[in-house]
Amino acid sequence: MTLSKLWSAVALLTLAAVLGGCGVYSFTGGGTQASTITIEDIYNNADMGPANMGQDFTNALKNYFVQNTKLSVVREGGELQMSGEITGYRLSQIAPVATGQPDDYNPASMTRLTITVRISYTDTTDETKSFRDKTFSFYKDFPNDQNLSDVEDAYVREIFERLVNDIFNASVANW
Repeated sequence: MTLSKLWSAVALLTLAAVLGGCGVYSFTGGGTQASTITIEDIYNNADMGPANMGQDFTNALKNYFVQNTKLSVVREGGELQMSGEITGYRLSQIAPVATGQPDDYNPASMTRLTITVRISYTDTTDETKSFRDKTFSFYKDFPNDQNLSDVEDAYVREIFERLVNDIFNASVANW
């Protein structure tokens, strides 16, 4: 290994160690001075959906913050505070199929599962980053010949991943 390659490797490792160890910077974009977050239980106030959907979403949110920040999740009194509810779980028919006859019923070939949540976020270290009752929504399309009960758990998890990422970006990542 040449001296210049060795020097470059040492410089890169040093930079990574400095940035990775810094409490203010993270590679996921989170830039907060806070060290704790309280995430209240997210309740399912939608008319439909799996019975455990609220608890599953709460756990997904907490796990994401633990895995992607240096924040500690505390039961109450966190410097960052998050609360909310699942407000929508909707199935809608999309992508109608043409029958070729103007008076014929045109069934849809796809179904869209949409989940909507409303979240309030308080940053006690910087109130300008807080928001109240912000709505986040995401969906998954699937063929009509697929039975929802066969794929519901996987699709709900997939939608949750997108919602949690959007909430993270709107709160601590400030994107």
